Amino acid sequence: MSTAKITPFLWFNNNAEEAMNFYASIFKNAKFDIISRWADNGMAPKGSVMSATFELEGQKFMALNGGPMFSFTEAISFFINCDTQEEVDMFWEKLSEGGAKSRCGWLKDKFGLSWQVIPKALGELLGSKDPATSKRVMQAMMQMDKIIIADLQKAAAQK
Repeated sequence: MSTAKITPFLWFNNNAEEAMNFYASIFKNAKFDIISRWADNGMAPKGSVMSATFELEGQKFMALNGGPMFSFTEAISFFINCDTQEEVDMFWEKLSEGGAKSRCGWLKDKFGLSWQVIPKALGELLGSKDPATSKRVMQAMMQMDKIIIADLQKAAAQK
C-alpha cells in the first residue's frame, strides 16, 4: 500500500464494492487492502461494504458507501497517462462501458466518476517549440472525443 500523504476518497451510492471490482477488472495492477463490512445494525445490509481501501496502478484510494447524498462531478477527474493507442482504446472502451463518452479524452464511468484517457504523445506534441505546431495539435484535439495519436501526429506534421 502506498504511503502517500494525500489519498483520493470516493463516496459511492452503496456500490463501492461493485466499483472496486469494476476498476480491478480494467487496471492490471489492482489490489484491495482493507474492507470494512456493515454489522447487523439496521443502517445497511449486513455484510455489505461500509468502507474500503484499494490501489490501482500504485495509486491508493479510499471508498465509502455513503448513500445518495453526494455524487461525482467533472470538477474532479482521474488522468490516465497512456503510452500507446491500444492503451487509449482499451481504457476508453472499458471505463466508458455503462457510462458516457465525452470530448477531448474525457469520459464518465458507470458510477459517474470522470476520467481523462490521454496519450503521452498529446503532451509531447502540445509542447512543441513551434507555436504553430502546438496550435494545430490543440485544434485537432479539440475536435476529438477519444484521442487518436495518429491524427495528432498528422496535425503536427502539417505545414
